[in-house]
Amino acid sequence: MDCDPGHDDAIALLLAFASPELDVKAITVVGGNQTVEKTTLNALKILELAGVTNVPVASGASHPLVRKLETAPQVHGETGLDGPSFPVPQLKPSPLKAIELMAKVLKESPEPVTLIPTAPLTNVALLLSLYPELNPQIKQIVMMGGAAVGGNWSPAAEFNILVDPEAARIVFEAGIPLVMCGLDVTHQAQIFPEEVELLRAQGNQVSRVVAELIDYFAGFHKQFGLKGSPLHDPVAVAYCLKPEIFQTRDYHVDIELSGEFSSGATIVDWYHRTGKPLNAKIVLDIQREDFIKMVMDALKQYP
Repeated sequence: MDCDPGHDDAIALLLAFASPELDVKAITVVGGNQTVEKTTLNALKILELAGVTNVPVASGASHPLVRKLETAPQVHGETGLDGPSFPVPQLKPSPLKAIELMAKVLKESPEPVTLIPTAPLTNVALLLSLYPELNPQIKQIVMMGGAAVGGNWSPAAEFNILVDPEAARIVFEAGIPLVMCGLDVTHQAQIFPEEVELLRAQGNQVSRVVAELIDYFAGFHKQFGLKGSPLHDPVAVAYCLKPEIFQTRDYHVDIELSGEFSSGATIVDWYHRTGKPLNAKIVLDIQREDFIKMVMDALKQYP
């Protein structure tokens, strides 16, 4: 899992740790929602909260491949995880850099590994560029990012892609099976206020902290007139757990690098006009109630 915690990254990590179907091999961290120093600390806080001590955490790229880093304190606060209090992490980050840890996991795994990036794709692009011989060891990339229509950080672009579109182009053109969980589906994956209260009422510490994370996260989304809070990043984990609750279509997707109004946009060839190969499975629909139940049931497993 490659992330930039981030409220929704935190929930994605907690969902993954609580799901026995997944074997989380490593957590790698990148600058995105906040600086890489803050997002690395936040990843360690989440592991401490979850009681996870056997998953290495490695810090990665501090800035995009060719651009200055743009963060999102107006969404996630100055720490990147504003809202609840977290235990002071006793865990320390790995001495390896993110791409070194990713390469180590791929080399040592007896079977191909799924990458779940929920952040700007800088670390993943560096991995693919510097260790191309390991591409066959990547089963698939299930990412949160992009949008078939519109954006949330500009009129045309979603945040994770807009922060490092050059990295996104490398990933989309790598020829590795790719699942794009973009705004088209994550804006449907909202948790409503009454469901947040049910989550809080589950009574364990993790459920309470997640409810407080959503309370803070909801403050940003009220301006858009949404009924609830989109749980963006957990959708990518949920797809790995239960792909049957999603609807997908295969398309070719290009990444716009320099458009005056569309830099960072994921350009979907809806009608196959370019003749380019289909390079992404775009997730377009979700059974929302099943998704929310999955998240709540998983968080209930924590002591």
